Amino acid sequence: MSKYEPLWIWIRDNGTDGIKLTFAEIEEIAGEPIDHSFLKYKKELSEFGFCVRKISMKEETVMFQRVK
Repeated sequence: MSKYEPLWIWIRDNGTDGIKLTFAEIEEIAGEPIDHSFLKYKKELSEFGFCVRKISMKEETVMFQRVK
């Protein structure tokens, strides 16, 4: 289990095709601080039917999108 698996499960189970989360929300859901390793771990998200659509460093948000 990766450190972001709780986040991937939450995104998969949220019932939407896309969701925008703040860095703070991601940290709360994952139970881990978001750091540069997020870029490495984000590829695991495809196993849960989603991808990272956009990361905004200015807004400190990440947009997740269901893979069709």
